[in-house]
Amino acid sequence: MASLNYKHLRYFWTVAKAGSIIRASEQLHVTPQSISGQLTEFQNSLGAELFRRAGRGIEITDAGRRILGYAEEIFSLGDELVEALRDKKVVNAFPFRIGISDSVPKSIAYHVVEPLLRLEEPMRVICREGRLASLLAELSVHRLDMVIADRQMPADVRVKAYNHLLGTSDLTVFGVRALIKSLKGDFPKCLDDAPFLFPGEGVAMRPALERWFDSAGVAPRVVGEFDDGALMKAFGQSGAGLFAAPSAIASYVCKQHGVGVVGRIDAVREEIYAITTERRIRHPATIAVCQTAAREVFSINGRRGKGAAT
Repeated sequence: MASLNYKHLRYFWTVAKAGSIIRASEQLHVTPQSISGQLTEFQNSLGAELFRRAGRGIEITDAGRRILGYAEEIFSLGDELVEALRDKKVVNAFPFRIGISDSVPKSIAYHVVEPLLRLEEPMRVICREGRLASLLAELSVHRLDMVIADRQMPADVRVKAYNHLLGTSDLTVFGVRALIKSLKGDFPKCLDDAPFLFPGEGVAMRPALERWFDSAGVAPRVVGEFDDGALMKAFGQSGAGLFAAPSAIASYVCKQHGVGVVGRIDAVREEIYAITTERRIRHPATIAVCQTAAREVFSINGRRGKGAAT
């Protein structure tokens, strides 16, 4: 397989950004004919058409868009490298890239990741949020060092990676004071027909929460569903409905969102995992994340953690 010609890649990237060969030739200070020749060689080496004719101009193909994404990252890293060589402080700051599944509570992610900023060895933490499948794909090609998720890596995903349980917590139901005062009866019966903000279908704990409501004979009135836990809490803070969150961060949720505790659901548990390409954790940043989760966020038995409800 032929190696990538970065001169060809630079010409392709410039044409794609400029929108035409003529404008690209002006930026690169070479003739349009030279760029056309380089692009032809590049397309032949890749075996893919990168541009197609569109009237008097050209437009990028689907294959070209995919390659453009890689080119953007390559040249962005090149710019970072040049900047790092100019700044000794940046050279010493080791980058650690973390993917955070969009279904993981943001407050949990914050408490787990924040201590990395206080490590003795300077570290530049880069956080990316997205769907678990896409984050695992980036982990597989080493664009990420770790993924934080609310479930284990799916068995059908062909990625050589390993699950490391950071902790587990039961749930607490929260609501604004006015809404709590309007509830009738003891917990959990007071949830019957109460407005409730439900986790979305992409959230791992949702099926267990649905089963718990069924077993308790309680039918809350679902007024909204949210994949993003932070958005759900914002609606809860506004008084739109009750919501559930891990008990391990109950005090933090109450303080941050101005809500109170309605009751605790012992039978439903939220699990948080670190997924890495290491079977045995050796990276100092990953070790720090696991230690923080065990000591400060989640308890040893998964029942109580920092800020847990009393």
